[in-house]
Amino acid sequence: MDYDHLIDAETWAFIRDSAQFDLPDSGGADISAQRESYDRMCRAFFAGYPPGVSARDDHARSVPIRIYESGPSDATLIYYHGGGFVVGGLDSHDDICAELCARTGARVVSVDYRLAPEHVHPAAFQDAMAAARYVALTWPGSHILVGDSAGGNLAAAVAQTSRGLLDFLGLVLIYPGLGGDVSCGSYRIHAHAPMLTLADVKFYDRIRHDGPGPTDDPTAAPLADSDFSNLPPTAIFTAQCDPLSDDGRAYRDAILAAGGRAHWTEEPGLVHGYLRARHSVARARDSFDRIVAATKMIAAGDWQD
Repeated sequence: MDYDHLIDAETWAFIRDSAQFDLPDSGGADISAQRESYDRMCRAFFAGYPPGVSARDDHARSVPIRIYESGPSDATLIYYHGGGFVVGGLDSHDDICAELCARTGARVVSVDYRLAPEHVHPAAFQDAMAAARYVALTWPGSHILVGDSAGGNLAAAVAQTSRGLLDFLGLVLIYPGLGGDVSCGSYRIHAHAPMLTLADVKFYDRIRHDGPGPTDDPTAAPLADSDFSNLPPTAIFTAQCDPLSDDGRAYRDAILAAGGRAHWTEEPGLVHGYLRARHSVARARDSFDRIVAATKMIAAGDWQD
């Protein structure tokens, strides 16, 4: 794959800046070292809070959460962070959640679900579900599930599992990993992409499940579901240079085939994790603008596929 032509200079600068925090052998590194490295990288890209946004920490039952507000709102975004189910937390996506709050006007509740290997599947999913129930009961109004990467997996799994139990106004997935076929498509075409490789995907999946993952569990791999009907309007954003990209397309197709409403946007020349580049890379900034716009339309009940 000719990434020198697909990826522009700004994005390459972001990739190089991110690579400064790579461990020599991340696949074999101690998990605590990986978490420390990831946290350092997130701090380096931290963009601060927009004016008028406040945040406070609390718990959804036993699950830690962080609540962002910029004024009264009838809409609440439930945000699940990325990190391969192994790294990340409330601080890793702190400024992203604050900006979503400021730009959408919605309350944002970030969920600090349990991580592997200390807590293997279904621990993260159970926390994601518990937090969603808590938010739905605590803040009346409309509720939208949002997640990036591993968090996109959780958001989709919660939406699918909640049908008939909780009513979500929409679903916004950002370069989600949804358990697609790793033997073909973008998994193979972009197996050696910058920022995330197929080997990385397999590594984190093994950690999440303490071995091979299940092939028929939609709470682990939402694309394994046999029923995609009655899902809320869904906006999916993926990066072109990312092994996970086809998961977004496949999820859109599954929802449309079931009579639902979904739109997939593949962002040209972008890489996994590009939310952190939204202030330094024009393509990432433009994508974040589209993510905000889609979220606002869903919150207003004005979603157009």
